[in-house]
Amino acid sequence: MPEKRKRYDREFREGAVRIIEDTNKPIAQVARDLGVNEGTLSNWVNRARAGAEGTRGLSKDDVEELRCRRGMSGRMHQ
Repeated sequence: MPEKRKRYDREFREGAVRIIEDTNKPIAQVARDLGVNEGTLSNWVNRARAGAEGTRGLSKDDVEELRCRRGMSGRMHQ
């Protein structure tokens, strides 16, 4: 019988990553606290950090505008 995978919504994933960033707790500890596989949480953190590259010091609104503009320019080059 195949193993059923747990699905986590975006809000949960973002909250878990925020806990790591705000508290500087180890990924393993937060994963245990939340009942999430350590590797899964590590992947979420790595993706969030890669997505945030070049946005340090910007407000949330500025980051959203930058993402929107990057998306537009990507479509223009196709």
